[in-house]
Amino acid sequence: MNEKNRYVKIVEWSEEDQCFVGSCPGLFYGGCHGSDEKQVFAELCEIVEETIELYKQDGSFLPPATSGKDYANKMLSVA
Repeated sequence: MNEKNRYVKIVEWSEEDQCFVGSCPGLFYGGCHGSDEKQVFAELCEIVEETIELYKQDGSFLPPATSGKDYANKMLSVA
């Protein structure tokens, strides 16, 4: 599995900001935002790749993977 695929990437609409917001919990805080959902996801994927490269350049261990944890169904059960 490619390292970038080890992390959950979330793009959701923000009523407060009136735009799509992308985040990658577990890998970095913050993220990206914009008016086009697909563009936000593409930018988010780039940020994930760049962040992984920064970890490698620093010789740091990557945070634990967040994919495969079935977050979608866990969120549904909380709602």
